[in-house]
Amino acid sequence: MARKESQLKRRLGVRDAVVIGLGSMIGAGVFAALGPATAAAGSGLPLGLALAAIVAYCNATSSARLAARYPSSGGTYVYGRERLGDFWGYLAGWAFVAGKTASCAAMALTVGFYLWPAYAHAVGAGAVVALTAVNYFGIRKSAWLTRTIVAVVLAVLTAVVVACLTSPAADAARFGFGDGVSVGGVLQAAGLLFFAFAGYARVATLGEEVRDPARTIRRAIPLALGMTLVVYAAVALAVLAVLGPDRLGAAVDPLAEAVRAAGAGRLAPVVRIGAATAALGSLLALILGVSRTTLAMARDRHLPPALAAIHPRFDVPHRAELAVGAVVVVLTATTDVRAAIGFSSFGVLAYYAIANASAWTLTPAEGRPPRVVPAAGLAGCVLLAFALPLASVVAGGAVLALGALLFGLRRFAGLLS
Repeated sequence: MARKESQLKRRLGVRDAVVIGLGSMIGAGVFAALGPATAAAGSGLPLGLALAAIVAYCNATSSARLAARYPSSGGTYVYGRERLGDFWGYLAGWAFVAGKTASCAAMALTVGFYLWPAYAHAVGAGAVVALTAVNYFGIRKSAWLTRTIVAVVLAVLTAVVVACLTSPAADAARFGFGDGVSVGGVLQAAGLLFFAFAGYARVATLGEEVRDPARTIRRAIPLALGMTLVVYAAVALAVLAVLGPDRLGAAVDPLAEAVRAAGAGRLAPVVRIGAATAALGSLLALILGVSRTTLAMARDRHLPPALAAIHPRFDVPHRAELAVGAVVVVLTATTDVRAAIGFSSFGVLAYYAIANASAWTLTPAEGRPPRVVPAAGLAGCVLLAFALPLASVVAGGAVLALGALLFGLRRFAGLLS
């Protein structure tokens, strides 16, 4: 009985872990961040995608090595605490929960805008309630549903790529760099696109629920990241070839507009359904990851201890999941999609900056990656975070400062007691 109250069951293998990572990534970037990223970088979009992928690879490698050594729920919250001290672990957890809660709202709104634009907020809130219920009743059901969603989305994206690249409207000359391409624009695009890649470490936040963590996590994270990069690159290039940077950057539903421009308008409804399905997959895995970090922080009393409860039948952190779901429902009713993406990117980049700093402290015997990897990852996270739109930087910085203040007040109160 003691185990059930304090520990989660290890049920997930490599395939399930990869699928959860794919479900977290595929859809978020293609359907939500591609337009804003193109508006920032123009025809430099492929450079922004490549830069985001490089930073993501460094973060994935650092996270995989750390997760193999510390296979418990919480991800960088745990790594930062163990390698750098309580404050840095806490700040990583705070940044993750804040940033990814915004991601949940962005994905919920994406569902709403694609399915029923006039009632996007209500539809998005309903999606959050439904997927919170799925997570509540067990991780295996979540993995099964995510696998189904990933299969549907990959089929839709394949159809989009084929329709665009075989269309007479496709023009390879649109890949050339125009006058509007700038270093700042490419960096900002990379920061926005990082929002799409961040799901690879969802596997690390599930470290307490995977079998043979040292093997499973090391294999699952780079596999999920590599597969997602191939999909993103194919879709981005196909859509850019048909629409060009100006039209793509201004599009509200770029993939649906691309298939219409390619002469395959009959695919547009399928794309809309695929977009909603992809966002649902991302939302499902996001709620899963945020609730596990909330669980870890509650165990250490950085959040209310009541949130650390594990359901005796379903073996899930049910109170943490319900609390996260309730907050996301409120945000979905009040948040703008593009603002949520920028804020989320800032928080998640701060989270991975701490992950890279933690990986730097590993010894060779502990599986440390080549030092250039965490160094490049840390520098890349800081650079991309401050290249984001000013409003995102200000809001993200304010939330991190608030978290640091609360930590200090809690420590001060502890000294007085």
